[in-house]
Amino acid sequence: MAGYWGAQPPRRMEQTIAEAEALGVDSFWTAESYGSDALTPLAWWGAKTNRIALGTSVCQISARTPTALAMAAQTIDHLSGGRLILGIGASGPQVVEGWYGRPYPRPLERTREYVAIMRAVWERTEPVTFAGKHYQLPYPGGTGLGKPLKSIVHPLRRDIPVYLGAEGPKNVALAAEIADGWTPLWFSPKSDEFYRTALSEGFARDGARRTAEDFEIANVCWLSEDDDVDRAAARLKPVVALYAGGMGAQGANFHNDVFARMGWGEVCAEIQRLYLGGRADLATQAVPTAMVEDVALVGPVDKICEDIVNRWKPTCLTTVILGGWPKPESRERILEAVRS
Repeated sequence: MAGYWGAQPPRRMEQTIAEAEALGVDSFWTAESYGSDALTPLAWWGAKTNRIALGTSVCQISARTPTALAMAAQTIDHLSGGRLILGIGASGPQVVEGWYGRPYPRPLERTREYVAIMRAVWERTEPVTFAGKHYQLPYPGGTGLGKPLKSIVHPLRRDIPVYLGAEGPKNVALAAEIADGWTPLWFSPKSDEFYRTALSEGFARDGARRTAEDFEIANVCWLSEDDDVDRAAARLKPVVALYAGGMGAQGANFHNDVFARMGWGEVCAEIQRLYLGGRADLATQAVPTAMVEDVALVGPVDKICEDIVNRWKPTCLTTVILGGWPKPESRERILEAVRS
């Protein structure tokens, strides 16, 4: 997972991806929030690879119209020889309305329409028209000169895989119904049954695109390797505090909800109170090591490998996206634990 950038681009990413491809890693992933975008780094770094799949986790749907993202996706898919995995997500109200200047309400409806339009572009059977609540093609106003259009480009694949980034049960069910895969965020093995239930609801709906047998679940699992578990967890506590405390407003933080469902409700309330009060340092200190261990691989290599095999592998996940590159001396052991 290359993720999204901080203040500057990450260092050595080209070398890291080259090492990953040489070791047989299946895919690498980018992301976006409100700084770097997901598509440009994917294309730039992906141009220096030959086999590894190129995934976005996720492209925010409010950042682009459905046809614009469909165009970008089919372009990268052509240039990479059919290696794109297009992960999309609704993001949250603070980013959607504050950064993109778009309305946030009814994100599931918007996602459903968005995916339908992208697939119509790639199928390229006829000029694209759409009359939804949130998207209309052609635009029903303006000059009145808009006309249905069909992509000039013939897509390399008419069925580019679409994964939905989702955390709440309704959105997870939607992923199982209309998408080819699901990308959780802050998945915990202890929540496996909760998510299996939501997925089952989606698979059971009329017209569901996939079944549990051919549906992909690719989760970002943070990794921090250190002989001392507390020291390893401490490196990830600022990230957990940011998402549980600062990524969203009071009562509208979906990441906070995920941790609360794991049993960390009172802790999350305190983390959020501190973070929104301008005390990110104290919010970070309020994150227990056990809370990090619920959602990440932390500690010495033996513990990490044992956790992968005994805790993570029995879950519904089909792909582990490592949010951290193992140390050179541990790399093959950890990758083998994931593969086994």
